[in-house]
Amino acid sequence: MSEQAERPVAAAMAMGGVLGEKTGVSCFWNPKHARWTTNTHTSIDSQRIQREAKELAASYSLDEVRSLLTTFHRLHKRDPNFPLDVIEKIEDFLNNENIANEPAMYEQQISEMKIQAALIVTNSPYAEVRSVVSPHDDPTMPCSTIRAWILGIMFSGAIAFINGFFSIRQPAIAVTSNVPQLLAYPLGKMMEWWLPDVGITLFGIRHSLNPGPFNRKEHMLITLMASIAKSTPYTQYIVWIQFLPQFFNQRWAINFGYQILIALSSNFIGYSLAGICRRFLVYPSYCVWPQALVTIALNSAFHTEGNSPASGPFGKMWRMSRFRFFFYAFTLMFVYFWFPNYIFQALGTFSWMTWIAPDNADLTRITGSNNGLGINPVPTFDWNVLTYNLDPLMVPLFSTINLFIGMLLTSVIIIAIYYTNTYHTAYLPINSNHPYDHFGKRYNVSAILDDRGIIDVEKYQAYSPPYLSAANVVNYMFFFSIYTAALTYGLLYHRLEITMGFKDLVNSFRPSKKAEVEQGQVLDVHNRLMKKYREVPEWWYMIVLVVSVALGCAAIACWPTHTSPGVVFYGIALCLIFMIPTGIIYAMTGIEVTLNVLAEFVGGSFVQGNALAMCFFKTYGYVTCSHALSFANDLKIAHYVKIPPRITFFAQMVPTLVSTFVCVSIVSYQVHLRGVCTPDAPFRFTCPGENTFFTAAVLWGTVGPKRIWGVGGQYSATLLGFPLGAAVVVLFWLLGRWCPKSRVLRATHPVALLNGGILWAPYNMTYLLPAVPVALLSWVYIKGRFLALWSKYNFVLSAAFSAGIAISAIVQFFGVTYQGVTIDWWGNSVVSMGCEDHDCILKTLPEGEYFGPAPGSYN
Repeated sequence: MSEQAERPVAAAMAMGGVLGEKTGVSCFWNPKHARWTTNTHTSIDSQRIQREAKELAASYSLDEVRSLLTTFHRLHKRDPNFPLDVIEKIEDFLNNENIANEPAMYEQQISEMKIQAALIVTNSPYAEVRSVVSPHDDPTMPCSTIRAWILGIMFSGAIAFINGFFSIRQPAIAVTSNVPQLLAYPLGKMMEWWLPDVGITLFGIRHSLNPGPFNRKEHMLITLMASIAKSTPYTQYIVWIQFLPQFFNQRWAINFGYQILIALSSNFIGYSLAGICRRFLVYPSYCVWPQALVTIALNSAFHTEGNSPASGPFGKMWRMSRFRFFFYAFTLMFVYFWFPNYIFQALGTFSWMTWIAPDNADLTRITGSNNGLGINPVPTFDWNVLTYNLDPLMVPLFSTINLFIGMLLTSVIIIAIYYTNTYHTAYLPINSNHPYDHFGKRYNVSAILDDRGIIDVEKYQAYSPPYLSAANVVNYMFFFSIYTAALTYGLLYHRLEITMGFKDLVNSFRPSKKAEVEQGQVLDVHNRLMKKYREVPEWWYMIVLVVSVALGCAAIACWPTHTSPGVVFYGIALCLIFMIPTGIIYAMTGIEVTLNVLAEFVGGSFVQGNALAMCFFKTYGYVTCSHALSFANDLKIAHYVKIPPRITFFAQMVPTLVSTFVCVSIVSYQVHLRGVCTPDAPFRFTCPGENTFFTAAVLWGTVGPKRIWGVGGQYSATLLGFPLGAAVVVLFWLLGRWCPKSRVLRATHPVALLNGGILWAPYNMTYLLPAVPVALLSWVYIKGRFLALWSKYNFVLSAAFSAGIAISAIVQFFGVTYQGVTIDWWGNSVVSMGCEDHDCILKTLPEGEYFGPAPGSYN
């Protein structure tokens, strides 16, 4: 290829393009060094990629290129994941009317844009997707095999057991799908080596115990099933607070049939809605789903045959395979996690500033990791703590930075509220998720309930209204803000994509409009490849939805829940309103906007005084959307790796059923543990999530939002969060239109920014701040200077660390912790010294006195 012919290809590649059509090779143009960077050992493949790009681009007419780039520009012009340089070059091309009139004068620019258009439809426009997802498929590769289903069901039960068992621990230890993915590979290879090639033929398809080499699709199907099973049923929170005596003490809630029905109902409603909304959240290329990339990266590490070198810092060439890199990183984290989690626990919550003066209350409130805000430049050396809110290797950099800035700004508000004693917060801990009475003690909800678990107004007036810590007040205010922000963001930033999704959904029921469905969006290579497989009919998902609703209604009606079955329909309606805008935000940023507080607000208003009824409102209003988004992420994994949709359908149904029965059985056992969900609980089973759920039940159900946030309520001013959320989004949208080329505004995500304000109580800066330097190192330094190195190892490293922690935690728990073996030394005891062990309150009350209004005069 001549230098003149290469120039348009190189220019397009310099804008962020990548092409690997047919060769499976990633090729990057490095403008800094004016050379091609390839993941091959020779330059022959690089030249072939350039030649194929030029040939593909030559097939486009000028009108086709303009049409394609116009639609692409409309979709990605405000996309923070997409390079601004590319958008600017596309805008220059589209806005130049002389190109159409005198194309000969702009031959080089037209050639560059043709190459860019070819890249858009040949591969994903995002570097992070290109780094791990193959742009081609082999439809003949076995996928739904007997061995895949055996391993998939086995790992579904195992991961459900582990996650369910550790879900009440603080911090929780959650096994991601990477662990069964790691273990499935050697098991799959052993089945390949040892099992005979015998089987049966059904409907013209032969099913063998050993259909050949254990391949990437079988491996990913197993991983997909395990990923489905990793989430515990949200309804277990209801059972916990119903059954335990320190909560509502309703012993009938342990009934197995009751638990199963509400758990199956909530799980399968979310699954069916995910399938119905897949045209909005799975098929579009801008829905990246960062979580999916880590899983796929590990799959590539096991099944990628080639091992291309990548240049790194100090001029070193990294020739280590992804699999070997994963093994080394996994082993390192497996060994290291013994220190912050068991041997030297001060490494986990490294509140070294409080060690200087353990009884200094002000120092602990600001810098403490246990009882403070965690504002500490070096708060932890524990990867499990660092990644609690997000994995900085996985989510885009702008998500990490926006969350951090939002949390940092709200910390100032918390400090101001506390030290000015606003809402009587100075009599309470600064950062707690518990409700308190007007004596500054933990709120005793049983003191205001009748024998049905419903509020007794006379008892309430004689006791106390509930009070919140300063951090919890701010938490609720910013929860209010993100709901209006999410809807406003979807309307202003993604109305085009949402409109296209609805059009495609309607046209899918009209065979004559099939062509319009394909023309309604820019189809990347993954959408085109998936067209080879039969789609799941919409009525399959509708049947699942109807059955799930029936199960939920039956459970609520047949047990003494004092709740209307109508809460199930309310939950579906709320999910349908919010699922698409919040799903797009989740898919692009890796940040989930949960609907738990909104569901409480609306449900508590309907059933004020009935905490249990409010819990059902919350469960069906929140969990349906949360589970739907989790299942949408799994659908995206299947979409990326080209698992047929109908196989994916059953691969989601079966593990959901298995995991539900496993998790319900675990709860039935754990509720009988001595001291569970109390400060004296064994194995750190203090139930932070259950305590938060109970707090919400008291505030929104027993007392009700009208008493607390209504007219005359002590926290009514925090309702300003609703207009605040919409205003912040509109402000940044207007600023973005005024300064469209501003990189700062492009990287500012208003919903993620506001989301930083909901990360408090009981957690703090300790669980987010250390993620920032890691994100900067990965996404700025490594990715900016060594793109091939970053593409090869970044997501593999994330998978290795999370898998190492999970396996190490399991070994530690059953090997030493469960046996009662402890290490008593300064490195473990220092984490709970002075005010880090007990709350040091700013203001104290004389014995018998209280703050706030007098009994009998509450709102």
